[in-house]
Formats: sequence, structure tokens, C-alpha cells
Amino acid sequence: MPARVLTGRDADDGLQVGPLLDPMDGPVASFTGDGAFDRDDADAEVAARHPGAAVVAPPRANAVPGEPAETAPTQRDARLRHIAERCRMGSQRASGHGRRALAEADIARRKRVIGDGRRFQTDGRQRAEVAIAASVPNRMLDLGRLE
Repeated sequence: MPARVLTGRDADDGLQVGPLLDPMDGPVASFTGDGAFDRDDADAEVAARHPGAAVVAPPRANAVPGEPAETAPTQRDARLRHIAERCRMGSQRASGHGRRALAEADIARRKRVIGDGRRFQTDGRQRAEVAIAASVPNRMLDLGRLE
């Protein structure tokens, strides 16, 4: 199956929550994203499809709680309260946000070294290209580790 592009460089990532969740057959425990997913409609989309799923998306620095924050707080309101209580870095450590940041850094490194597109058209060749592209950053990391 050919890869499908959910968003281009100028697209709104926050509107892609539905298409990201569409292929999920079973229950989803958490939905992790960057600040583009810090939106009430993104939280609502996750909650509608997977009511028990946690949403891990760092609020913007100027984010404010929603209207019903005192009576019926949303997950986003809880994230903002958590930041106010523990500071932004403490909240990120507690939520596992660092894992998302590491994965994002790995993808950015791969795109810088390999590029962000595929060169081949057939499935077999694309699989081989992806396998090679995945091994290059791993090999680079191995070369940089002390033994």
C-alpha cells in the first residue's frame, strides 16, 4: 500500500486527528502530539473515538483554561493546571513529553540525512528503501557511542 501524506508543510496538523485515528482498530491508550494538537477540537475528536485515551500535547506558552475549567475541566484544562502546579519542565517529565520530543528529533535527523520523500514507486523497492533509510541513523548513532 503506498504511503499517504496526511499533511503538507502548510497544512493544519490539528485537523488531522481523525485521519490519524482512522486506521486504529483497537482501543487507544494515549494520543501524543506537538503543540499543533493543543486544541479543544483535537481533544474532542480523541475523546469521541477513544473516551479513555489520554491526550499528551504541550499547551502553548500563552494558553489559558477554557470556560468550563472550574466546573467541567477538559484534559487540556488539566494539563494547564498541571503546568501551573509543577512548572512546564516538571509537567513535561511527568507526562512523557520527552519521549515525543526524542522521536521528533529522530525523524528530523532522518529527513536531514535521507530526505523526506521516497524515490521508488513499487512496494518492494519502497520497503527496501525504508529499511535502508532506517538503518542509516542507527548506524550513525552506533558510531558515535563510546564503548
